[in-house]
Amino acid sequence: MENDLKLLVNENEKILYEGRPNKKCFLFESIFNPMMPFALIWGFFDLFIVGGSFSSSKGLNIGFAIIFLSFLLLHMMPVWLYLGGVVFNYRKYRNTYYIVTDSGIYVSGGIFTRTYNHKPFAELSQVHLHRGIIDQMFNVGDVITTSSQRSSSGYSIISISSISNYIEVYNLVKKLQKDIYTDVMYPNDKRPLENHGYNTQYRG
Repeated sequence: MENDLKLLVNENEKILYEGRPNKKCFLFESIFNPMMPFALIWGFFDLFIVGGSFSSSKGLNIGFAIIFLSFLLLHMMPVWLYLGGVVFNYRKYRNTYYIVTDSGIYVSGGIFTRTYNHKPFAELSQVHLHRGIIDQMFNVGDVITTSSQRSSSGYSIISISSISNYIEVYNLVKKLQKDIYTDVMYPNDKRPLENHGYNTQYRG
């Protein structure tokens, strides 16, 4: 996956950071998600209450037992969806990769299909650092960037999530975003000495 993403990087771009999310944090978040309590309660009800009442019944024929078990398996669909999400998130982890160049951010992801996103720094207006409870447990963080241009679906967000060197990447992205975005807003030597316009080579 990282090799596929690197193919999207232009020859004149310099890769300054590349990596994956923290594996333990990524999978831990997929297990302990908001659907987990609902799936546990639903599964407990089906297996111990409905299943227990079925096992205590006597005189049931095989046909009825098959129908009942089929209904029970279908009724446990929320549990299967939760477990499926946990399993497929491992595939999502394998497809997730991040690259930061001196021009922009590249992110790959997806479960069954692979997605490749690229956002140049000239189109980014804000950079945020986020650390949730699970992030703090594994000593990782998320670098979140927001697009300066609003589309019909809102402002575009691209995130470098669950990385261990989040401080270094945050400072790197923030510096590049500020320098290049300022070049776009204030060209023609209104910015300091090193850069003489957006179309020149970035020397930050």
